[in-house]
Amino acid sequence: MAQLAGRVSIVTGAGRGIGKAISLLLARSGSRVALAARTEAELDALINNAGWGRTAPVTKAKVEDWDRTFQVNLRAPMILSQMVLPTLIARGEGAVINIGSISGKTGQANTAAYCASKFGLVGFTESLYEEVREYGIKVAVILPGFVDTPLIPVTRRLDRSKMIRPEDIAQAVLFILTSSPAACPIEITVRPQRTPYT
Repeated sequence: MAQLAGRVSIVTGAGRGIGKAISLLLARSGSRVALAARTEAELDALINNAGWGRTAPVTKAKVEDWDRTFQVNLRAPMILSQMVLPTLIARGEGAVINIGSISGKTGQANTAAYCASKFGLVGFTESLYEEVREYGIKVAVILPGFVDTPLIPVTRRLDRSKMIRPEDIAQAVLFILTSSPAACPIEITVRPQRTPYT
């Protein structure tokens, strides 16, 4: 992991679940991990992991829930990316990694705003990659399936032992950050090997 030694990684949503697993793995790999940042310090990687969503049919959903979903899942990654990019461009290297969802590829009933925000995150990732690839900056999105985090409520229909672990997503982040500078894995889909539905 020599590539990450002394590097700085900003991880949003780092308090639990996927964000916590990413932070711990990057720290063990030699990166200095910033869980929150308001200064314009040197930055090497931004991992936009924070996410939020509430299920409801479109006819019953609250507009304020839609607004919060888009603010957390799409607007925040866009603004944070805009903030760190001047530093990354000036250095001629770095990475922006967005944690999306398989819901960013396939719509599902009762999750319209969440799916739309994750579809938007995929589009933002692809557009940003095209804008900054010539500067040597990697831009990628990871699309997990069912991850065993508090975001997915406990139900008898799901066997949590068959769900993806947050550490599995952290491994995908590490793969992107340590991959060859000549290639960028723009999109990685991670699904459970065995179906978690009982």
